[in-house]
Amino acid sequence: MAAKYLIVAAKFNDMVSRALLCGAQDAFKDSGVAPSNVDLIWVPGSFELAPLAAKAARTGKYAAVVCLGAVIRGETPHFDLVAGQAAAGCQKAAIDTGVPIVFGVLTTDTVEQALNRAVLKLGNKGADAANCAIAMTKAMAQLEELTSR
Repeated sequence: MAAKYLIVAAKFNDMVSRALLCGAQDAFKDSGVAPSNVDLIWVPGSFELAPLAAKAARTGKYAAVVCLGAVIRGETPHFDLVAGQAAAGCQKAAIDTGVPIVFGVLTTDTVEQALNRAVLKLGNKGADAANCAIAMTKAMAQLEELTSR
């Protein structure tokens, strides 16, 4: 049975998230993953990625979950709170569920920096996240094989 993947994308900083999403979808397709094996759910912002990713991972339906979004520094400490907690939440969800949850959230100082990482000037980090999910799926299968001997 082919692996299924879930992309969870943050609506906040929508222009960046959509570019990351396109990169991720293209990378899955280029790697031979059928579009029907890649589901998508939108959440309000990057802070909300981890709870949904954890719940999805617990279903046993997905080989990996890719979280996409952008947290861009502003004039308040909001960036520091959201970026760190989003990363920690995704890591905790992955550890708690045993399902790879890939953190494809850009944390940048400016919108320009985010767009440079989402629209190919510096590579599309959404594509990198999808490729990481595929690699982790293979690594998890390899571990399963090694430990079942």
